[in-house]
Amino acid sequence: MTSSTPFIPHLIDGEPVGSASGARFDTVDPYTREPWAQVALGGAEEAARAVAAARRAFDHGPWPRMGFAERGAILHRLADLVEAHADELGGADTADMGKPLRDSRGNDVPRSALNFRFFADHARLSTGDALPMDSGHHAYTRFEPAGVVAAIAPWNFPLMLETWKIAPALAWGNTVVLKPAEDTPASASILARLALEAGVPAGVLNVVHGYGPDSAGQALTEDPRVDRITFTGESGTGRAISRAAAANLTPVSLELGGKGANLVFADADLDTAVSWSIRAIFANAGQVCLAGSRLYVQRPVYDEFLERFAAAADALVVGDPKDPGTDVGPLASYEHYLKVRGYVEGVEADGGKLRTGGLGDGWVVRPTVVVDVPGSARVYREEVFGPVVVVRPFDTEAEAVGLANDTRYGLNAMLFTENLSRAHRVAAALKAGTVWANCFFIRDLRAPFGGVGDSGVGREGGTFSREFFTEPKAVVMAIAPVPA
Repeated sequence: MTSSTPFIPHLIDGEPVGSASGARFDTVDPYTREPWAQVALGGAEEAARAVAAARRAFDHGPWPRMGFAERGAILHRLADLVEAHADELGGADTADMGKPLRDSRGNDVPRSALNFRFFADHARLSTGDALPMDSGHHAYTRFEPAGVVAAIAPWNFPLMLETWKIAPALAWGNTVVLKPAEDTPASASILARLALEAGVPAGVLNVVHGYGPDSAGQALTEDPRVDRITFTGESGTGRAISRAAAANLTPVSLELGGKGANLVFADADLDTAVSWSIRAIFANAGQVCLAGSRLYVQRPVYDEFLERFAAAADALVVGDPKDPGTDVGPLASYEHYLKVRGYVEGVEADGGKLRTGGLGDGWVVRPTVVVDVPGSARVYREEVFGPVVVVRPFDTEAEAVGLANDTRYGLNAMLFTENLSRAHRVAAALKAGTVWANCFFIRDLRAPFGGVGDSGVGREGGTFSREFFTEPKAVVMAIAPVPA
């Protein structure tokens, strides 16, 4: 590294700062496999400073005391700035985690801006309950900001999932300490800078970089001054956060891992099913908690579907994420590449076969289709979080539902059928927080998002985010003279 190497600071109480110790760490471009920037390495001291700043801003600052229209106008300005800095933000995520630039800039940045716009408007337009009573009293509800929010974000959709947490928290008047994943720090610091430019007061949005255990992440989850913890990431980390939060009775929202089932029935439109199924597992190099990594196809169309699906997987362009023609880039880190490589290399030992795909150059795993694997295989049971899909046939609707539900995860599922009754029937039977019929990854931000089992605790989105990021209050008033 040289003196011209970019430095990514914390942002605490409105100021870009390094760590008190002066410690730094490298962030590595997964395609070149070389460091491209240095990052301030925070720990318990930086986390405590950031929480203190957020606490002051909440307890004494203007943000929680603004009206919804005033806060909303600032968040809309922030959305404008996010869009105006699309190249910078998209380039940061691509450099940090290898996501194709056409996706980070073309998809994630617009969606991140939309998160701010949606929650700004949703908060302003939300209504409480009026509860007339028979006893000469009247009750109504208020939704008041919860306080200081610790937001711990993942590395697979850095900017988009950071804003998914920050936007509703800010819209409802909270203050935030964001800890981005250590592998993807850049866009978080850019976002915090833009928030100040938009008019978000100092201390309202703070960013601390660092690791999880015995570092900034753990300190945030254990701090009694934190009123809410929202986390997206691996299920084991979610358990650790729950244990830490329990000591202070801090409410948590956890969106964790997945092992999504994708059911293709014999009456499905195969063009639609193949196209969406490809996207469901190979977008973002399979590094998607919602990935359709277990693909079940009804036996009458199994051979045809598999042939077309494997051909479509082979046709995806693997390469430099900065090239606009690239479909699949490298995995986000060497550590993660080793994990996914282990699953691929273990397929044959577990009795399965690679229909197509396998290991590529550098930290690349090519779009990989696994067949003939037994239900006990690790690649079948565990979350791979890479471009690896297991394909198996089924015969009956009941069998398909049973296979889909045979997992400790329950984040999402997909089904493809032209039978309307079956679509409703199967969607109701699947144990998942979201079910897509004849599509994938289509979102309405008013809808609940989250999972069951090892896929998480709680829901966010629309009024579900309001419930988490506020303290609902009942107010009861006497409206007619009544004896005490």
